[in-house]
Amino acid sequence: MTWKISKAFDFCYGHRVWSQELNPEFSLDPCLKCRHLHGHQGKVILYVESNKLKDGMVTDFNHLNWFKAFLDDVLDHKFIIDINDPLFETLLPHYKKDELLSFEEGYKLPDLTKIKDEPKHILEMYESFVIVDFTPTSENLSTWFLQLAQKKMEKLGVKVSSIEFAESPKSVSQVYA
Repeated sequence: MTWKISKAFDFCYGHRVWSQELNPEFSLDPCLKCRHLHGHQGKVILYVESNKLKDGMVTDFNHLNWFKAFLDDVLDHKFIIDINDPLFETLLPHYKKDELLSFEEGYKLPDLTKIKDEPKHILEMYESFVIVDFTPTSENLSTWFLQLAQKKMEKLGVKVSSIEFAESPKSVSQVYA
């Protein structure tokens, strides 16, 4: 037997899909809206499974709260930008790509100590950026979340089987392990 459980998490974020292209045969609107700076109310559903139960559970649902903390602390109300986005230098003019702080979870942040003497509104702007090394599409974000969750949950002997990510109620991606 295999048991599966899931837990859903919400967060707000902004992004830009700078690589977006549309095929006019399929798109009713030629506007490349996702190339614009825009935001979403995202919802992530984390699915975990196991072939055996421990204390009658796949894992305690509380064991998934670290993922909510990651979303809240790192991504909620932040702008996710690809380090390769042609607008990177325009949006973050005070930083060269090698001057960013790197984190083991696969993202970078501006080092705010570099601009500590700037006005508060400049500091606030820079603290809103989370830099990744991929175009922040729904599919790529799903993959990133899956990799993070797999690494963390393997410590408990629990398999993360899939991630479902809705950037809106009507636009959902899913990735399977």
